Amino acid sequence: MRTPVSVITGFLGSGKTTLLNALLRHPEMRDTAVLVNEFGEIGIDHLLVEELLDEKTVLLSAGCLCCTIRDDLVGSLVSLHERRAAGEIPPFRQAVIETTGLADPAPILHTLLGHEALEDRFRVDAIVTAVDAVNASFQLDRYPESLRQAAVADRLVLTKTDLAPESLADALRARLRRINRGAPLIEARHGEVAPSRLFGTGHPAGENGGRGIERWLNEPAYRDAEGHANHDVNRHDDRIRAWCLEAERPLPMARFIAWVERLIERHGDALLRLKGVLDVEGSEVPVVVHGVQHVFHPLSRLDRWPSGGRRSRIVVIVNDLDREQVVEGLDDLLC
Repeated sequence: MRTPVSVITGFLGSGKTTLLNALLRHPEMRDTAVLVNEFGEIGIDHLLVEELLDEKTVLLSAGCLCCTIRDDLVGSLVSLHERRAAGEIPPFRQAVIETTGLADPAPILHTLLGHEALEDRFRVDAIVTAVDAVNASFQLDRYPESLRQAAVADRLVLTKTDLAPESLADALRARLRRINRGAPLIEARHGEVAPSRLFGTGHPAGENGGRGIERWLNEPAYRDAEGHANHDVNRHDDRIRAWCLEAERPLPMARFIAWVERLIERHGDALLRLKGVLDVEGSEVPVVVHGVQHVFHPLSRLDRWPSGGRRSRIVVIVNDLDREQVVEGLDDLLC
């Protein structure tokens, strides 16, 4: 069983560290490994460190392992996995990574999706992005990292709403829904939000079947997105586009792979995220695909189809691409 890994990201000052501190106090976060860049970035003294396990790993009173990742993310995760197997550290059932404020989440997702040392041990669960209600409008305009952090999220957490004028917060909520139609918008006061609302988002690989596909894809949010475009959207936001592509007929696997390879070759940097469940020729069960820019996780199969019928559904989130550029090579098979 692969261990789910979630990523908490957000621009400088977005409140992601406050969010993480609050999460670590929840009993639900027991048996969680947390990876941060520096212990000093979280309120470690207030989390009651019980035991120093080694020079970069501590055990918190909540039962969480907290580790620094100043060196190498792959090395840290592999070390945790091996030490857990050897009984050298307490067991953990999930891992959470906190990024730096200026981080584009794509390289981290590249690592989690594509590194051979991780693919049999860990899987991506949720991308959680903290968004500052006071400053996000300016940051989204000026910093592409902020826009990408919001666009690829599975969950958007709006922070500091108690400090922002209601009109500003309302405008930001509407803007975030345009940028990322598929991510639920969750508000956190002083970082307080139930972990169950952020993690275990229903990635089908964690469900041993199809019942998590609807939550993972959230396809209704993307359907007809272009047809409902708001002509008053910010010019930066308008560059982020997303669709749910559907096919009623089984897809030839070779043709689908050729389509993905063409997308990567021509538009890899603009392909922010692609995730889907496929009905492919010759397979009686659904095939799951998940990729970020140039990197795709190996295809996996589920045990059964979800409710709603047997069909392919692919969510594509891109930066500054038209639908015609995305579907080229697969267009005659799509609904």
